[in-house]
Amino acid sequence: MSQSEAVSQSEAVSQTRVIDPVGVVFGIVVPVLAAASIIVLARLWEPRLPAEVATHWTGSRPDGFGPVGSSAWTMALLVVMVGGGCCAIAALARSLLLMRRYMLVIGLGVTGVMVATFVAVLGAQLDVADATQTAFPTWSIAVGTVAGVAVGWLGAALLRDGRERTPASRPPAPALPRGPVESPLVDRVGIGAGATVVLLGSVLVPTVLVCAATDSWWPTAVVVPVAVLAVSLLRFTVIVDEKGIRVRNLATDAVVYDLDEIVGAEVTETRPFQDWGGWGLRVKGRGRYGLVTTTGPAVAVSTASGHVFTVTSARADELAGALNTLADRRGAAVSTDPTGLTEPST
Repeated sequence: MSQSEAVSQSEAVSQTRVIDPVGVVFGIVVPVLAAASIIVLARLWEPRLPAEVATHWTGSRPDGFGPVGSSAWTMALLVVMVGGGCCAIAALARSLLLMRRYMLVIGLGVTGVMVATFVAVLGAQLDVADATQTAFPTWSIAVGTVAGVAVGWLGAALLRDGRERTPASRPPAPALPRGPVESPLVDRVGIGAGATVVLLGSVLVPTVLVCAATDSWWPTAVVVPVAVLAVSLLRFTVIVDEKGIRVRNLATDAVVYDLDEIVGAEVTETRPFQDWGGWGLRVKGRGRYGLVTTTGPAVAVSTASGHVFTVTSARADELAGALNTLADRRGAAVSTDPTGLTEPST
């Protein structure tokens, strides 16, 4: 087998892969290991801990207590069910890459908070005779958030798109718009720079004031990663060129549809809440995804595999026209379907 044939075969396998090994490691193995570490650490520390450790606080005073072993197992199960449950989708290679990335970051962020907080709580009670006198280690929330989100972003950057791709065997329908091709055609969608500053300021300024009033820094370390994650869901760059259409987010390609799989692109009107149930990345039935950040025109891209990807954009006419013109040039079999966006016939 030649090197080019081996590369082609490797690319074909990657495109049809159902499980992403990186997603398995970060989305399943990491939460399970985190849960196991809680149980192991609690067992090692048990001789140095009170018979019943503090497990819940109201204000600065503990008001809930329980055995070390049962407390550790309860937290371990929560880590697997909540943290692992959120980020397990990262292992599914055919799910939308952007969704897998964000769920991985959220899931490992939650995992980090739970693990760091529980370990810090036990550490604060080492060699303490009376657990009622211990204080809650608030700093652990900040440490867990930063560590969990950092590991989540590392894993998210390493995820690969294994979405199934089916080549289109016909050009876009004649009724769909055509237009001049500016390569690349770039549009920035979502909130602008000014709105971003206002949004971040409305969150960060009160947080800084609270930190100053309480003489504590940890709320900032919690709010900043969450605020950046939330704002990133409202700022995207859409690029149309000879390769197809892709959406970039945080300097990486988050959504990619190749030109040879695009059946056609049409212009539609969409409303975030009425049509999609909210802003940002949305799912509406099997294979129907939306990146909706405003009310108004949107480009809806249909693929031969059955996906319909909708992106709100003031330049929807240009994006759809350029995509359809580029698809006309790709040299696919010309079997025109006058009804519009349908899967190719076999």
